[in-house]
Amino acid sequence: MVNNLKKFGIAGLVIAVLLMFMVFSTGCVNNTAAKIPATQATTVPATAQAQVATPAATQAAQTVAVPSQAASSPSGSKTIRVSGSTTVLPIAQNAADAFMTANPGTNIQVSGGGSGVGVQQIGDKLVDIGMSSRDLTKDEIAKYSDFIVTPVSLDGIAVIVNPNNNPVNSLTIAQVRDIYNGKVTNWKDVGGKDMAIVVIGRDSASGTRTFFTDTVMNKTNYVKTQLEKNSNGAIQQSVAQTPGAVGYVGLGFIDPTVKALKINVNGTLVEPSVKTVLDKTYPISRSLLMITNGQPTGLVKDYLGYILSPDGQKLVTKEGFVPLP
Repeated sequence: MVNNLKKFGIAGLVIAVLLMFMVFSTGCVNNTAAKIPATQATTVPATAQAQVATPAATQAAQTVAVPSQAASSPSGSKTIRVSGSTTVLPIAQNAADAFMTANPGTNIQVSGGGSGVGVQQIGDKLVDIGMSSRDLTKDEIAKYSDFIVTPVSLDGIAVIVNPNNNPVNSLTIAQVRDIYNGKVTNWKDVGGKDMAIVVIGRDSASGTRTFFTDTVMNKTNYVKTQLEKNSNGAIQQSVAQTPGAVGYVGLGFIDPTVKALKINVNGTLVEPSVKTVLDKTYPISRSLLMITNGQPTGLVKDYLGYILSPDGQKLVTKEGFVPLP
């Protein structure tokens, strides 16, 4: 090495130093280039994975949280569930549709089943509001001490018949009772044609049936041949399609397919209507109720407030029921 340096002199030394610097620089560049893909391979997939996982995690959290919120209906909840009376159902559903339209992002789920179902489900906290077309029983009041009952409408129960070839236009309460307990089985016995009476009523879960039992039947038994239906609509349809049929429904279910009978009250024939329910001359009338566990809050409170508002009561009238005085 020394001999070579002597041979080439200062110039050779400079060339050697330059060669060593070039070799060192090349090695550094190659090491850096090798590190860049490794950095990218670690960072990019990790970032992409986080972007995919975040929506999934959020969705999972929402899937768990929403039913919990709906069950307790705290302030801020956007989903509530309503179930029970098929009489109250049209009011609840139409009010829910109007409320959700005016309040995007809210979700009000309404289902029927009868007043008994509504009372049981709100008592078990399976829904946020229970609908009932009858008053609570003493046992229910004792069992569910936190219940708050909110009347949302008044209603009359109309006795309806098939409009074809049935000249009967009115009955007394006693005659209605005799038909439903089986003492009267032919229309000719109450001023009609010689035609067998087909008795149609509600099932045991119905609040309308409970009210009818208390108000009309004096708690006497029903005729064993009675056909039991699980909704007002089912009774209306059955009466409309069955010659000789008789049934009972809320005012909102009277239409041209059936004939609503007047009730003879001491010689005065009283038609089931909004007017006669309001002036209390129609003898088979009641309040329609919504039930909550404790004082309503959040979306439940807002929804009930809407039904009780002037706009909500207009919907009650539109459905054929009686607005609160």
